[in-house]
Amino acid sequence: MITQKQRRTEKSLCFKHYYKWILCFSLTLYFLASFFIDHDQEDHPSPSSPLLTNPKPKLLASRVMFESKIHVHTLGFAPQRPNIRTDVFNNLKIYVYDLPSKFNKDWLANDRCSNHLFAAEVALHKALLSLEGEVRTKDPYEADFFFVPVYVSCNFSTINGFPAIGHARSLINDAITLISAQYPFWNRTKGSDHVFTATHDFGSCFHTMEDRAIADGVPKILRNSIVLQTFGVTFKHPCQEVENVVIPPYISPESLHKTQKNIPVAKQRDIWVFFRGKMEIHPKNISGRFYSKRIRTNIWRRYGGDRRFYLQRQRFAGYQSEIARSVFCLCPLGWAPWSPRLVESVVLGCVPVIIADGIRLPFPSTVRWPDISLTVAEKDVGKLGEILEHVAATNLSVIQRNLEDLSVRRALMFNVPSREGDATWQVLEALSKKLNRSVRRSIALL
Repeated sequence: MITQKQRRTEKSLCFKHYYKWILCFSLTLYFLASFFIDHDQEDHPSPSSPLLTNPKPKLLASRVMFESKIHVHTLGFAPQRPNIRTDVFNNLKIYVYDLPSKFNKDWLANDRCSNHLFAAEVALHKALLSLEGEVRTKDPYEADFFFVPVYVSCNFSTINGFPAIGHARSLINDAITLISAQYPFWNRTKGSDHVFTATHDFGSCFHTMEDRAIADGVPKILRNSIVLQTFGVTFKHPCQEVENVVIPPYISPESLHKTQKNIPVAKQRDIWVFFRGKMEIHPKNISGRFYSKRIRTNIWRRYGGDRRFYLQRQRFAGYQSEIARSVFCLCPLGWAPWSPRLVESVVLGCVPVIIADGIRLPFPSTVRWPDISLTVAEKDVGKLGEILEHVAATNLSVIQRNLEDLSVRRALMFNVPSREGDATWQVLEALSKKLNRSVRRSIALL
């Protein structure tokens, strides 16, 4: 017969077993939840995480497929605008001049002004305005740099639709005359802490043809300032005889989002080598120069009938979808060495094949161009097929893996408002390394 004491003992043991089971179950749930949360954070880093500057270790490729899959490419941005901490840029402060609308806003009446390949001048201005209370200051006396927002690339020709920039020098001169009369900041440094944009063919020389650009040079009134320009070369050139930062051409983030959205996730890259653009069969001699130094003509003549190459000379509004289907995207020079195809190729995961001797590329400290692109000398265009076959058989998969780095794609895109790691962010970082030009900092050292 079971006594009362034995019953109490059995109940006590039962309770202990039940308590242990509850404790084990709770701990198991806790560790599982922690694992999945940590794993999710690794796959989806916080938008406030610092910009990655060190690439992941590169792995050698053993084999590749010519028709590699299209990856699920995203631009790598969180939907909300992160807080851009001024301490990232050594507490950099920029004052944006509020110029009369004839220098900027009036040009926006034409929608193309905000969306064409030279529109970085517009996007950068808007992005800086969005940084009020962070990098942008409304007090010019606490500013390190002064941004002069003059749009010179929006005067579109009624003949061919291309930007006509013959007015650029006079428009900039008028802006400088105005700010030097109304503010003391230009005169105290002769403009050395003032920042301008020059987003067309030969940058601060303000001409579309290189011979004229070289002859005119950088306007004397600008030679003491800082110019953000799309043009840059690794050798001495009159159009970069000014303190400058090479920036990417403008490609609409919305157009790239739309292209990515319309790409089937599992689709194969069925175009091996792609180029769509101007390729003259019989190039014209213009002032002793030929378009693209005849490079594009040679590509067409050599590979126009090659089934591995998809070359098109006609315009097509949906050409970005062709880039997204391609393994290699040719980026030959035009009149100038730089091309919007560089940005589009990188963001859409196509390996850029740069054919422009001596080109200086934007933001090399963040965008490690040798890891994500190929450079082919202009003289070797005739060997292009062999070169790309060799890359496809050796290290193509490594290059494609490097192209998936979100920080690379971010760095080449201008967003409004600005977002952490994007092209405006890279410009701010570059300016933060030129603070020896800041009068405010010089005074603080006295």
